[in-house]
Amino acid sequence: MTDKTELNASHRELGARMVDFGGWDMPIAYGSQIEEHHAVRKDAGMFDVSHMTVVDLTGERTREFLRKLVANNVDKLTKSGKALYTCMLDETGGVIDDLIVYFLREDFFRLVVNAATRAKDLAWIEKQAAAFGITVRERPEFGMIAVQGPNAREKLIGLLPEDLREKARKLGKFAAIECEGPNGMPLFLARTGYTGEDGFEVVVPNTRVVELWNLLREAGVAPAGLGARDTLRLEAGMNLYGQDMDETVTPWEASLAWTISLDEGRDFIGREALEKQKAAGVPRVMVGLVMDEKGVLRHGQKVLSASGEGEILSGGFSPTLGKSVAFARLPAGEHGDVRVDIRGREVPVRVVKFPFVRDGQPMPGIVDG
Repeated sequence: MTDKTELNASHRELGARMVDFGGWDMPIAYGSQIEEHHAVRKDAGMFDVSHMTVVDLTGERTREFLRKLVANNVDKLTKSGKALYTCMLDETGGVIDDLIVYFLREDFFRLVVNAATRAKDLAWIEKQAAAFGITVRERPEFGMIAVQGPNAREKLIGLLPEDLREKARKLGKFAAIECEGPNGMPLFLARTGYTGEDGFEVVVPNTRVVELWNLLREAGVAPAGLGARDTLRLEAGMNLYGQDMDETVTPWEASLAWTISLDEGRDFIGREALEKQKAAGVPRVMVGLVMDEKGVLRHGQKVLSASGEGEILSGGFSPTLGKSVAFARLPAGEHGDVRVDIRGREVPVRVVKFPFVRDGQPMPGIVDG
């Protein structure tokens, strides 16, 4: 049985091509996926992300619990509304999921976790929370719309009551506020996203999500499907759980070292395994690839290098660059000339640092080496 978001009928009315995504019936595109991609890079687009799971944690020891649960340090969160991107690891250092933690009060933190890992994540969080007396509450009554692009914030802010607009404009990146939206609807407005563009991810009651979607359309925000969301996040150098990392991969091996906080005295789950792997030498690395020849880099293709064989993780055509890009996992060491096996033909690729695109523009050296 496939789950449906409250916006399902809206997607179908717009002629969306629907697919099963993590057990949810979701729009892959409404028309041209490339046009939807460019709308987000150049103006403003919106995505139904109501399949994402909102989990509220409450209790006196919530911060103490999160210091153990996640690899990044929630003690960085000192101001109400501030957010933190982190991984949740198992004892072997493998990634159970990546998520965002919002600090609201000392006894109230909010998590947003991936749709496809919902059941696994909730079971793990509840198991670990028991010793801390934490209440774990999933919030299925909420929908979520991501409004992304250089003009996205202003288009959404224009829908807010006038006396709240300045507060929303001043909201810093990776921070959230609870505020009144259009026609009195309650909003949880977070300046976060998964596209590499500025914008908001808006949590809204399911009873009002269609109303907000329609108001955003009237304000000139273009609906975009999960296809464009995938090419946007790939260009922006953002990992996709299940494709770029999972329980068999540590953050060191997934270019997520920046999300690990090995601060003194904090015994988070997976820390010992991470420290052992770092001391012994991380065996695999995640790199960016650009292919200057025609063709498309795809998940699962074999990658050949001087350090050994690897494979493509996320890959695809980049509409902003006009060529194919990918993440690959390779054995650590000097990679030399790297090739990708595409249907038996070894095609040369360049190893580059990602992100491939920032603020709508190709990063130096990506297009022309």
